[in-house]
Amino acid sequence: MAAPQPAPAPAPAPDAAAPRRRISGAVWAALAVVYVVWGSTYLGIRIVVQTMPPFLSAGARFLTAGLVLAGIVAWRFGPSALRVTRAQLGSTAVVGLLLVLGGNGLVVLAETAVPSGLAALLVASVPMWVVVLRAATGDRPPARTLAGVLVGLAGLAVLTSPGLSGEVRLWGVLLVVAGALAWSLGSFSAGRLPMPGNAFTGSAYQMLWGGAAQALVGLARGEQRGLDPGSFSTASWLALGYLVLIGSVVGFTAYAWLLQAAPLSLVATYAYVNPVVAVVLGALVLDEPVTLPIALGGAIVVAAVGVIVSTERRK
Repeated sequence: MAAPQPAPAPAPAPDAAAPRRRISGAVWAALAVVYVVWGSTYLGIRIVVQTMPPFLSAGARFLTAGLVLAGIVAWRFGPSALRVTRAQLGSTAVVGLLLVLGGNGLVVLAETAVPSGLAALLVASVPMWVVVLRAATGDRPPARTLAGVLVGLAGLAVLTSPGLSGEVRLWGVLLVVAGALAWSLGSFSAGRLPMPGNAFTGSAYQMLWGGAAQALVGLARGEQRGLDPGSFSTASWLALGYLVLIGSVVGFTAYAWLLQAAPLSLVATYAYVNPVVAVVLGALVLDEPVTLPIALGGAIVVAAVGVIVSTERRK
């Protein structure tokens, strides 16, 4: 995730009633970082898995990013900021496994067979699945939101057609959809479990739990057998470093700051800007084809997510 996206973070709460505020240049700059950085992580993952094992590389990414973020928390807020209760630690484990192992790990594995742009468009369905989970637990989303979900599901059906026609491996497409579901469940659960008060602390623990689980899965799959770091391309090493420092640490820091400095309705626009950035970068850097099903299905999904996000933020 990338995704998922993007670095793992608890699902934000709706905007509280507040007077309108002017959007500063710093907010627009941070928003641009989230747009470009999180949109580019799909390209980074695709380049990494060209020569590196998927789960071991992803595990290295999140273990390193988690340690770096924990160090930043200790330096900025003091070592006591890393203290959590047993319940909070357990919650970060649950959410970290869902977001990092399930959400990100499945997408990383899928990108060994699926173009980065298509993966990003499929992951863009996360807000739709969150609405479905809310409805399944007794919430009553507005009719406009439900209509957006139905339209989005139609877009997903169009997006899966390349796999059905043999242009893309179907198992990769299904893995991305499963990853989006796992990320949705993790985001949904984060707002209902006892999490650390400091969002950075919570994300550091989530990265560490998820990264360790990814490494274990990689070992269980035998990715270490015959492993030759000398065969890893320079591009893969650079992409992995980018994912650790820029994709995870910088991207999440900008996102966490935005949650405090900008209207949530504005911050939430990353959900339908990131996939567009990913498709453009995939086409420009890796010459990934933008076929009619990808263009049409992607446009439908992005439009549906835009409807869902705009409707939900008015509540």
